[in-house]
Amino acid sequence: MASSPTRACVITTCILTTFLFSTVESYKCTECSPLQCTSGLQATCEATQGCFHYKQEFNESGKVQQSSQEKGCSSNTCTPLAFSATLGNERTFGYDLQCCSSELCNQKDVFVSQKSPDPNGVKCPACYSEESVFCGTTDLPCTGRETKCVEVVATAFDGLAMYGMGCATENACNLKGQQVLSGIKIWTRCIDPSSGGPALLSATSSMLSSLFLLKVFL
Repeated sequence: MASSPTRACVITTCILTTFLFSTVESYKCTECSPLQCTSGLQATCEATQGCFHYKQEFNESGKVQQSSQEKGCSSNTCTPLAFSATLGNERTFGYDLQCCSSELCNQKDVFVSQKSPDPNGVKCPACYSEESVFCGTTDLPCTGRETKCVEVVATAFDGLAMYGMGCATENACNLKGQQVLSGIKIWTRCIDPSSGGPALLSATSSMLSSLFLLKVFL
């Protein structure tokens, strides 16, 4: 039979091991929904998930039209992403998703970076339409870190939500089904300043046809 000191040592080791595993396997994240992100609720998250916090803004002529933010536990591996775009008709969009992996690390608010007004020498074809995947373009001088010309298609559950072209940051290139405001998903590709973008338009037509068939059969 083990002596009392030995048993005490074993018990202490078990307690320390349990404590260490409990601190590694989970921690708390601040939690709030897109509709109301002012509360200080907390959620217990698995260490493999991590905490997240995102904010996004859609502006028209310099005025915020839609804004949303959310905090909580990631449903899978969190990948940070920040981008902005300026499309035709003075529409701008900013998105910032941040990830972290420690106790209540997502408490602080995220602020979408303000676009620099300084020209960067790039000009892109720009337009914006909520009615079709075709719109007349004008030349748009790009500013700040928006050094890429981008083509954007946005879809909602019932079909096309928006089509646009303009200036964007590099991280806005090649997004595929990225969910943004109000359940809208966007597809993007960066293009040469002189191109009109038939490749994405072709993909868009196919995508919208699929969405229409889904709507008919559901």
